[in-house]
Amino acid sequence: MNSSWIQSFKSIYRREPVISFVATAGVVNAAIGGVSTHWVLMSIGLGTVGMAIALRWWQLQTRKPTVVVNRASVYALPSSSARPTLPLLSIPKKKPPSQ
Repeated sequence: MNSSWIQSFKSIYRREPVISFVATAGVVNAAIGGVSTHWVLMSIGLGTVGMAIALRWWQLQTRKPTVVVNRASVYALPSSSARPTLPLLSIPKKKPPSQ
């Protein structure tokens, strides 16, 4: 199988877990009904898959496009500190002890 097809399938399955579960259950019912020649089970499974696909299509049609609004950045801290900076500490050089 093509790896891009697998990646897109995984992506869709993760985004829509309910519809994916219903479609998977329908495919399993259709497969079991087709193998064991139970035509009613197969038709129920195919109907379930069709209903899941129709529900997904309906959701895509009714989804409103998202509008991206650019807002000014809000900073939690001020750009400059209100407190004065600390002085640099210098360690005095020690003189060796005289004997």
